[in-house]
Amino acid sequence: MAEYWGYHLVLDCNGCDTKKVTSRDNIYDFIKTLVKEIDMKAYKEPMIEHFATHNPDAAGFSFVQLIETSSITGHLVDKNGDAYIDIFSCKEFEIETVKKVVDKFFAPKKIKVIFLTRQA
Repeated sequence: MAEYWGYHLVLDCNGCDTKKVTSRDNIYDFIKTLVKEIDMKAYKEPMIEHFATHNPDAAGFSFVQLIETSSITGHLVDKNGDAYIDIFSCKEFEIETVKKVVDKFFAPKKIKVIFLTRQA
């Protein structure tokens, strides 16, 4: 990768294992493992909350893990197992490593990858 101010990975994951996306413990373990595998430094503990219980089509866990170089965020949908995960960092990281961790913890049927370089 070239030198940029920031790197932004957006993963749209289709049809993950619903038992895995609805497990707070699995999500916590995913975040901890991802931070380690992409060589980032977590700032405090991740925030993991269940939202949108009034809307079964959108209900699911959302998470935020601040990292020394920015953040890792996501929303996981209870109903269909879809997952939306973003990593933004001014430190470079390997996309394939992220995908392997996502596969291990959520087992999506398909992952759409969008990668942006950021420079003001």
